[in-house]
Order: sequence, then structure tokens, then C-alpha cells
Amino acid sequence: PNVSPLVLLGGLFLTPGCSAPRQEAEAVRREVWEKNLRRIEQHNHEEARGQHTFRLAMNHYGDMTDEEFNQLLNGFTPAQQEEPPLLFQASPALKTPAEVDWRAKGYVTPVKNQGHCGSCWAFSATGALEGLVFNRTGKLVVLSEQNLIDCSRKLGNNGCHGGYMTRAFQYVHENGGLNSEHIYPYLATDTSSCRYNPQDRAANCSTIWLVAEGSEAALEQAVATVGPVSVAVDASGFFFHFYKSGVFSSMFCSHQVNHGMLAVGYGTSQEGGKNVSYWILKNSWSEAWGEQGYIRLLKGADNHCGVASQASFPLL
Repeated sequence: PNVSPLVLLGGLFLTPGCSAPRQEAEAVRREVWEKNLRRIEQHNHEEARGQHTFRLAMNHYGDMTDEEFNQLLNGFTPAQQEEPPLLFQASPALKTPAEVDWRAKGYVTPVKNQGHCGSCWAFSATGALEGLVFNRTGKLVVLSEQNLIDCSRKLGNNGCHGGYMTRAFQYVHENGGLNSEHIYPYLATDTSSCRYNPQDRAANCSTIWLVAEGSEAALEQAVATVGPVSVAVDASGFFFHFYKSGVFSSMFCSHQVNHGMLAVGYGTSQEGGKNVSYWILKNSWSEAWGEQGYIRLLKGADNHCGVASQASFPLL
């Protein structure tokens, strides 16, 4: 929809602790917004001429620079493994289906919004656990990210300032459970103490698996046979921030991962007359971002954006 710049900018200007006069801050924000809009329009103009396989759109992050965005929202730091987890490797004998989409099988909860908090790791982890619970019980239960944020610090997670999916799974295992979103709702802050209620154990896990680092073949087999898998990607680029639709690829994407997401499937589509393979990744930036909150990321192209660099999943 065509929304006026003022509406989109509304209420997003001052960050806490800013002393600049509001008018000055608004002028700076408008400048950032307009610059972002020009880049988006330029990209879409090129896409219309067949130069790209994906489109961009202005969204609720429009008045943020790439640097601000990355500081605020990309909260995944690659883990130094304390104990060797179980390793999931590709098996040459295993034949995987050409397409997988766990959303269609009921494994995936609605898209969530992490807000202004670098808690992507917690959303990625709950997504994998939600799929696991559904696999075992046939019930889709929305699990609590706040429970992970408040209670897994002792394992090295850092709330809104980043964390690791494997450590989130480790917390659930050691704690003997995780609460539902319903009784432990999300606050988008990391200032509260742990309020886990053992009476409401909505999920559990006993083993943690790491997908062979950098192996898209192993990731494909994991997604096909296990269910939704936690992944981390390089989401630091402008094109990722303003992605709207299509199969995403960017020459600026690296294997330095910084954002936790959930792989819920994979498939192939026709782009400009040729078949393009993609991963289906669930994000936690609300349904307003991307394809109703999802992105299709180029698959089978040398581990694009590091999608298979830090993939993991829990089992019961």
C-alpha cells in the first residue's frame, strides 16, 4: 500500500537517551528514510528489467541505517561449543523429496515480532521446539521466547544482546522444560528475572544436534526428515532488511552469520525461465516483512548467506 512517509515514520524517531531536539532528529530520520526508499525503488526498477530474482519494499524499519538495524536486531553470535553435540551429517543413501514445507503440515506457529530486541536466537529456538512438540503430540503450542531470554543467561545467552540456539536448547534440557507463550508472554526486554513455572511444561528436549557445518546437503536431509530446523544467516545487508518477495540472493552476503531464523522447508521456482532452488525461512520481524514474514533464500549456491553454517535442532 502507498503510505505517506509521515505515517511510516510516525513514532519511530527518538531513541532513549537522545538529547537532540525532536525536529532535528526527525529531519535526520526522514533523510535516512528517503535514502532507503530511493535504494528500494532503484532495486525494484532493476528487478523489473530482469536483473534480480527478488523485490524490496519499504517497511517498519525504514528510518534506520544498516548499522543501527544490525545493532538492534541481529542478535546471533556463533557459539564456541562447550561440549561436543551430536553431529547430523548427510547420508548418501537418503533420498529427500524435491519440496518440503512444514507449514502445510501444521508444524509452524504464526510469525512473531521480536521488536527492538536482539532476541532472534530465542525465536529460532522456539520455532524448532514448536515443530518438535507438534511432531510428538499433534498439538501446535506457541512457546515462550521470554522464558529463554530471562532464564538462559547462565548458559551464556545475553537476552536482547544476542545468544545461541544451541544454548537455548541446552537450557530447556537442563531445566526440564519450557513454558508456553500463553503463561510466559513476550516483553521484548531482558530486565526481568526468571519466572519459569514447572507446572506448565509445554516442551522439552533431550538431545541437541548440529548440522554438519556448511553442508546444504545435510541441512536438506535434516529439514526433510526432522522438521523445522534452527539456522543462522548473514542478515546484515540493506537488501535483506527491505526484502519483500522472490528468491533472495546478494553478492554482499557472507558466511559471517548474525541472525537466527527457522528453516521450515525448501523448493524450486521458475525465475526468468530457469529453475531456482530456495530455502523457506521464517523470520521474527512480523508479517509485514518479506513474504508474510518469510523469505525464500537461494539454495544450493555455496551455502549462500551462511544458511548451513550454524544449523541445529533438538530431539526428545
